[in-house]
Amino acid sequence: MLTIDGSYGEGGGQVLRTSLALSALLGRELRIEAIRAGRPKPGLAAQHLASVQAAARACAAEVKGAALGSMSLSFRPGALRGGRFRFDVGTAGATTLVLQTVLPCLLFARADAYVQITGGTDVPWSPPQEYLAHVFLPALAAMGATVEFDCLAPGFYPKGGGVIEARVRPLSRALRPLSWAERGELRGLRAFSVAEARLPAHIIRRQLEGARAALGSVGLRTETAHPQSPSPGTVLMIAARFERGAAGFTALGERGRPAEDVGRAAGEQAARFLAGSASVDRHLADQLLLYAAIAAGETTFVTDEVTEHLRTNAWAIAQFLDAPIQIDEPTGRVTVRGVGLPAGEGGSW
Repeated sequence: MLTIDGSYGEGGGQVLRTSLALSALLGRELRIEAIRAGRPKPGLAAQHLASVQAAARACAAEVKGAALGSMSLSFRPGALRGGRFRFDVGTAGATTLVLQTVLPCLLFARADAYVQITGGTDVPWSPPQEYLAHVFLPALAAMGATVEFDCLAPGFYPKGGGVIEARVRPLSRALRPLSWAERGELRGLRAFSVAEARLPAHIIRRQLEGARAALGSVGLRTETAHPQSPSPGTVLMIAARFERGAAGFTALGERGRPAEDVGRAAGEQAARFLAGSASVDRHLADQLLLYAAIAAGETTFVTDEVTEHLRTNAWAIAQFLDAPIQIDEPTGRVTVRGVGLPAGEGGSW
């Protein structure tokens, strides 16, 4: 049994999610201790518990310690499987992070999978569903993954109640590595402005005006939505697509915060990134790391910032795999020599 220190590095849910995914993929029994030990409310929160339950369902695992507030967990994986899955976080906890936990398992199962997750879709400290749809999943598609994704209803803090769904086709061959050392030309820049139906529609327009003001003359395509949700909320997300790279920039609305400021915050993030030479944003860098480690060959990309999340994820992956990860702090260049996990053979290593 492999024992993992859940308080290592950034000390949040990153170690838990990566460890669960790799335990299920490799069929390696796992124990995680000191889960989120340094956080104000240590142990498993609702979102983390949903991630444990999702990973367990995807590989018929035997689990001990899966309870709210638990600081230790034993996870004994079985065979990976596809099928139909539904999970409910029960709070406004991030549905996107639950999906990111279970997605590697489903890609290496032997049958198609349909996953529906209820909870928060656009909430603090997690990627919004727009980011998954327009930044993360297209990057994963470049590695050979086929995942169809929809948001059936948005979920904002504090009530959540949003619903995302994904349809996952198992891989037919090992994931391809990414050669994203140089991003090349900008191929697309899109802004997604959303305000819940009870809020005035002019918020959507004003968020876009703020984003345009920050970006200047850079071409920006826009999409808008005014959907119903159990809690009011807004989000502005900008997705950038390059020849060899992708990035996303998000700002959430808050009570008393002008809509223009929400759009401007996301636009300023995007403007800074466009002025540099990185091929992926800081969040996509750590999200792609696991996939690069199991891909067949050497992946290279450049992040705009080396974060503690990235360092922590590299450490967690190294506990399971002999997949050398080099992170050059001054330049942000990340190189990963993947092990080439064969399609349909998760759980056999």
